[in-house]
Amino acid sequence: MFCSRTAVKLGAHPSYPDPEGFGRRSPLEATLAPDVTRLSEIAALVSRAVGEQCRALADVARRRGVAVVAVKPHGALYHDATSRPEIAAAVLDAAVDALGRGVTVIGPPSGALCDEAAKRRLLYAREGFADRRTHADGSLVRRSEPDALIVDPDEAAAQAVRLAPAIDTICIHGDTPGAAAIARAVREALRA
Repeated sequence: MFCSRTAVKLGAHPSYPDPEGFGRRSPLEATLAPDVTRLSEIAALVSRAVGEQCRALADVARRRGVAVVAVKPHGALYHDATSRPEIAAAVLDAAVDALGRGVTVIGPPSGALCDEAAKRRLLYAREGFADRRTHADGSLVRRSEPDALIVDPDEAAAQAVRLAPAIDTICIHGDTPGAAAIARAVREALRA
């Protein structure tokens, strides 16, 4: 209801079917299902999961008169779609089938997801993270590593300002400690 009464836009955030791990475990690293072993099987799993999740959201949104305007893979699926063209293709094909060609894909500035979206001539928003540390190649430091999260609002704001010229959207995870304070600091820094 909130989106239908405000200017807030609605986006899908589909993940691997991994409720226990909150979508943060990849079947490429740890088996989610014993019979999922080959990349083609994982791509089929992704296609089903993304399609189901996007259609479910689109159905709820349609009943409330709201459009789903964006899609961003969540957790391990985000990382796998960035590094594996087969996974990226499965995400995009399922999302477009469920949400339509007008959906904007949100993902990292480069990699398989970006490349596959360009091949399909889909709108693409390059994303950066205010609350996550990155390696030299731009990939995110895994949450399991020490100091992966940026929880200081001023540090997160400074990172957002550094990223802003090269990206279209900035993510702040809702489960990052102090997320609301980080969001306020990032907004203020970007406005300045």
